Amino acid sequence: MDGKERSLDSAGGVRALDVLGIRWGFLKGQILSFVKSLVSPFHISLPLLIPQTLIILLCTAASEIVASQNTPTNDKQEGAVQTQMRNVTYHFSDTVVVEIKWLNGELVPLGKNEFPVFDDKDSFNLRISTGEISIDSSNLANVLNSYVFARPHSPLTGLSIIVEKGHLKVKGKLHDKGDIPFETEGILTPTADGKLRLHSEKIKAMHVPVKGLMDLFGIDLGGLIKEGKVPGVRAEEDDLILDLEQILPPPHIEGKVVSVRIDGDNIIQIFGGSDAKPVKNIRAGNYMAYKKNRLRFNKLLMNDADLILIDMDPSDPLDFYLEHYKEQLSAGYTKTTLDSGLRVFIKDFNKLHAAKASPVSDKAK
Repeated sequence: MDGKERSLDSAGGVRALDVLGIRWGFLKGQILSFVKSLVSPFHISLPLLIPQTLIILLCTAASEIVASQNTPTNDKQEGAVQTQMRNVTYHFSDTVVVEIKWLNGELVPLGKNEFPVFDDKDSFNLRISTGEISIDSSNLANVLNSYVFARPHSPLTGLSIIVEKGHLKVKGKLHDKGDIPFETEGILTPTADGKLRLHSEKIKAMHVPVKGLMDLFGIDLGGLIKEGKVPGVRAEEDDLILDLEQILPPPHIEGKVVSVRIDGDNIIQIFGGSDAKPVKNIRAGNYMAYKKNRLRFNKLLMNDADLILIDMDPSDPLDFYLEHYKEQLSAGYTKTTLDSGLRVFIKDFNKLHAAKASPVSDKAK
């Protein structure tokens, strides 16, 4: 290595240290002390050894910095399980349900989990590559009431949402202002980063027009939203930005919303690219398919997963509730394929506990 190359390597190392905020003067002194104590017993020439030692140390530090910058710390992509869903009514909770028309994506393990675990809804996220999911206005209101503004003494209470002529009307009460009724009316559009924007066109408090959204909410809630202390909600002038990944209960979903449309009372969201279309179906009917890597459900751990949950009644969507999936499995039956895959025919959640038949009247007897 000639002098020019040594100078370039040293400069690059100093720049790398600057990225970490380490003072070069301090580190230089520490390294010199270390090298002196190391080489003195062996009478090695310090002028020749020190530059080489510094270059080795700095190049190592720089390579570690680059590696740490290029390697995601929370991405468990290597353990992700491929999934495809068709015609599924998906229960996130007792009060929040969405309709999955079609979906292609992955179950991505979270935290210390090396693979998704059906019995732990916090063990994975549902990462959507492409898909079409709808939520009706009442379920969206349940999300806001039960999760977003569910903390004690929430400034907003009693929220309701209705759809009229393609517009969302949100009504509620400003709890911290003496339960003053308010209402806003606006439209939903996707943001550039794939979230939902509720643009308020009309704002009223006690049936009187209000200048703007933050004027309505005041300092208390407005400050919380601007500071990001209301999970999944942020404010931009008179718009509220909703992040589905944060406002929906677990398992949380990840994905980019590219378009939104209103159909009756349903808010339909398209995930993926602008030309997102369903890929080829794995099979006919209503189902949830899981492929590749490891997946645990019940007491079974599947390596190289090949699991398909199939609707026993294809006449309507597969009604699925993760918290009650064992009941749905036990009410159905399982088949094993020649290559060790599982095909599980499950009963709809909403048909597990059918209402008891009303007593037959004496006249009917």
